[in-house]
This record gives sequence, C-alpha cells and structure tokens, in this order.
Amino acid sequence: MAKAKTIILDPLSDDNPITYQVLGVCSALAVTVQVQTAFVMCIALTLVLAGSNLVISLMRNMIPSRIRMIVELSVIATLVILVDQVLKATAYDVSKQLSVFVGLIITNCIVMGRAEAFAMQNNARDSILDAVGNGGGYSIILILVATLREIIGSGTWYGFRVLPASYPGNGLMVLAPSAFLIIGLMIWAQRTWMTKKFEED
Repeated sequence: MAKAKTIILDPLSDDNPITYQVLGVCSALAVTVQVQTAFVMCIALTLVLAGSNLVISLMRNMIPSRIRMIVELSVIATLVILVDQVLKATAYDVSKQLSVFVGLIITNCIVMGRAEAFAMQNNARDSILDAVGNGGGYSIILILVATLREIIGSGTWYGFRVLPASYPGNGLMVLAPSAFLIIGLMIWAQRTWMTKKFEED
C-alpha cells in the first residue's frame, strides 16, 4: 500500500513531470490559453498514458529488447489515434481548438518516458498507478497555467466571466511566452522549495 501511495503521490508534487523532470512542456505552452482545452488535453494524455503503460507492462516479457522502442511507439500511436478520433466524434469544436496537439501526444516525453522507464520494468497494476500519478501531475500544472492565463488574459474561467465586463484583458497572457514565463516561475519555486532534493540528485 505504501508503494502504491508513493507511485501515485510523488508525481503530483516532488517528482512532477513538468516542474521537476521538465517534460511535456511544449503542450503546456500551446494548449493553456483556455481551461477547457487544457482540461481536455489532460484527459487525453492521461488516458493514453494509462493505456500505453498497461499494454506495454503486459507485453514486456514478450518484447525483444532490440525493438522495444518501436513497439512502445506503435502502442502509443495507436492509442493517440483512437483518442483523437473519439474526441473529433464527441467534442469537435474542442478538437479543432486543440488542432495537432492531441496527435503530438505520440511524441510527448512523459508518455514515452514512463513506458520505457516504468512500464517495461513493472507489473500492470503499478504501471497504471504510475500513469495516474504522472497524468495527475501533468494535469495540475496545465490547469494552473490555463487558469492564470484565462483569468488574466480574458477575464474568464472555463468560458464563464469571473472579472467585470469592463476588464480589458491582458493580450500578453494569451500568447505562448506567458505560459513559458509561468512554468519557469513554477520550476524556480519548486527548486527553491526543494533545494536539498535537487542537490542530492
């Protein structure tokens, strides 16, 4: 039970895939203008991560080491295509807003990294827990960044107005550099707060 708790909780803060491992930053820059698109991206990535970790963990003893990366990439690509098609069928407008970024989950370092570093060495249960933890850690950062950008940039949150209609909006916050700045500040804050851990690593 302690191991399961560690697998899930570590990526939420101490070992966060974005602020600690600095992975998956590209999508965090691109899809965080609105909370709605960030939320859908979080769900998509977590589903692909959980599915790929499960399949690769179940297949790990049958995959020849020389072609393991090709197999991992094939599994991830198949799941991404399925998620993308379901998204187009059920939420076409959001799918259009996300543009190519759902497809680019195939190249997301978090998904490939967890398949290679965790699912290939662990059982299916732990691999799913690892996916939930890392998907959750990724999601927390994306939602925080999107919340700041949407409120300050547009005066809305998830499409609902939270600041007065007279609020002019901040054009800088709807541009990708603002996400880069916010994530940079989050990374700095975590490294300041966890100085000892970073020195040990």
